[in-house]
Amino acid sequence: MTLARSGPVSWRERLRQHWQGRLSAPLGEPLPQKRLFLLPTRFGLGWAALIPVLVLFGINYQNSLAHALAFWLFALGVVVIFRAWRNLLGVRLALRQPAEVFAGGEARLGIVASARRPRTALRVSAEGRAAQLDICAGHGETELAVPAPRRGVVALPVLRLETRWPLGLVRAMAWQDHDTELVVWPRPLVEEASAHRPEGQGLDSGDFAGLRRFVQGDSPTRLAWKQWSRTGTLATKAFEAPPRESLWLDYQACRGDPERRLSVLCGRVLAHHRAGDRYGLRLPGQVLAPGEGEAQRRAALDALARCQPPGLAELSP
Repeated sequence: MTLARSGPVSWRERLRQHWQGRLSAPLGEPLPQKRLFLLPTRFGLGWAALIPVLVLFGINYQNSLAHALAFWLFALGVVVIFRAWRNLLGVRLALRQPAEVFAGGEARLGIVASARRPRTALRVSAEGRAAQLDICAGHGETELAVPAPRRGVVALPVLRLETRWPLGLVRAMAWQDHDTELVVWPRPLVEEASAHRPEGQGLDSGDFAGLRRFVQGDSPTRLAWKQWSRTGTLATKAFEAPPRESLWLDYQACRGDPERRLSVLCGRVLAHHRAGDRYGLRLPGQVLAPGEGEAQRRAALDALARCQPPGLAELSP
């Protein structure tokens, strides 16, 4: 999987995309007959070459056993071709995107297959990676690991579904086209993350909020001993932290080339999220208002993935 950049496209690439579009079936629809293709394997070519040799041998030596073996191999080959074709016919594929992908890692795509009848020995491949798949009780799942070397919005490759079942004489193939895009986040540089507020800051005697019932595990230093001596009920002192100020992560405040700056900001977003901080993000041409929680984390990382800093070639799927 590569991150495409704007620029001229070679005629070979245009020709490949043209035929790929004509031969592939839409993802999510059952594979039709006209989108299934059969190619012989090396073993299948040897099998096919053996049949005329046996026929010539039987004719030359008047050997009926050679004739019978040749016709048996031919009939078995026809049945195998039909079964391989039927093993793909009507299969429906669907994609399940990974929860998160960072540049330099792998995108583990979920492949969900369904069919009315059981299917076996299916193989899904893309960009040189492959995964095996079986369909039992109308449903089957597997994962396909696709490399994600760069950040940005990436167009996922066309999927190829094939099978060599049952004897490996032919390879039945079909291509599944789609327009699914994957958002790849920058690779985080955690060593550049900003310092965080230590745990317990603001929980001092000036922030006393009242008493609450004692629960197992409370620190002995927080116990209200005077309250216990008067009422006989053990209570714990509760403290309230002061309001937190919003932090701002600024692209202009980072050093280095654009990709390094985005990686630094990615590491800081992850660190502030783990610390429970409230933070905002300033990027060239975009400002993300301060917030916190998982929704803020995903919004910030998506903004970093889609960011197009000045001087950096425009990214396109």
